[in-house]
Amino acid sequence: MLAPVVGVLLLAVTACGGGGGSDSGSGGQGKGKDSGSAQSKQSEAVVSISPKDGAKSVETSGALKVGAAKGKLTEVVVKDAKGTKIAGQIAADGASWKPSTHLAASTKYTVHAVAKDSEGRTAAEDSSFTTLTPQNTFIGNFTPEDGSKVGVGMPFSVRFTRGITSPDAVEKAITVKTEPAVEVEGHWFGNDRLDFRPEKYWKEGTKVTVELNLDGVEGRDGVYGEQTKTVSFTIGRNQVSVVDAAKRTMKVMQDGKVVKTIPVTTGKPGYDTWNGQMVMSEKLTVTRMNGETVGYGGEYDIKDVPHAIRLTTSGTFIHGNYWGGDAFGNYNASHGCVGLRDVRGGYDSGVPAAWFFNHSMIGDVVVVKNSNDRTVDPDNGFNGWNMSWEKWKA
Repeated sequence: MLAPVVGVLLLAVTACGGGGGSDSGSGGQGKGKDSGSAQSKQSEAVVSISPKDGAKSVETSGALKVGAAKGKLTEVVVKDAKGTKIAGQIAADGASWKPSTHLAASTKYTVHAVAKDSEGRTAAEDSSFTTLTPQNTFIGNFTPEDGSKVGVGMPFSVRFTRGITSPDAVEKAITVKTEPAVEVEGHWFGNDRLDFRPEKYWKEGTKVTVELNLDGVEGRDGVYGEQTKTVSFTIGRNQVSVVDAAKRTMKVMQDGKVVKTIPVTTGKPGYDTWNGQMVMSEKLTVTRMNGETVGYGGEYDIKDVPHAIRLTTSGTFIHGNYWGGDAFGNYNASHGCVGLRDVRGGYDSGVPAAWFFNHSMIGDVVVVKNSNDRTVDPDNGFNGWNMSWEKWKA
């Protein structure tokens, strides 16, 4: 009696195990088949990346493109080897993505792109490529210096080491941000100089930050930028000095108020001083001034001109003068410069030239009016203020 019972029990256990496995397997296969069928239906979206994976010597502009067919892009991430992301935007229809800036030269990039089809199923592609290594390059030499404090007339000026034939691409790669915010526009002088300024003189205390993102910019055929740099400077107190060539006086103004009136001498007939707004670009405690360097032959050669401040590239200075006698405030006697009374050696800090030198900074403005000469050229020094805002922006 016991044996059959055990057998039945064994059969029952076996049947339970087998039946459970069979039911589980059957039921599991049914459910698994449905689930697997859903997953096996791959996304219809197709992601395309150009250039192809592993490409070398890729152009830094125009070559990188990401697209999606039978679906819409939902994510595109492009990074360089340091992990820095490249800004870009997916088109409104989701069919394409393009970078919003150029790429750096000699750099490896990775691309990760994701798209969804109409059923919400995703497809992804990953790729990498390396940009070209240029044979010919350029940089931009700039002023003012990083970390400097300058007067209200100082533009941010960049002089390029090669003539630029793609100015829009180069200008787009330079961004100027200010605090407080103010509109700043660039203007090209020739093909190798780009200056930035606001419509009116900078506001005192303004903080200016410039991003030079020139690495990889094709400035001319086959010539690429190789410079990435951030430059910051601050605008100091507002000082603008007005020279009246007819009255032979200079009124030094801070925040629009006259703080000192100084007798001066300007260019004599035939050597008249430029009219217009001129920005201080260089300060020299003492310098040599030789007429031969500015086309005046051997008319003068003064080896120790004190307290000299440059106003134009062509050689206009406002400087100390110890040889002028009683000319200051009485008659114009210079070869085009603005002269202030001084002593030889410049050791007396109380004389007008020394006082003015010590109370001036690079970027301050000197305005000359009522001279018999024309207005100074905007590119003769940092003197773009002599252009209207409309012409500057044009």
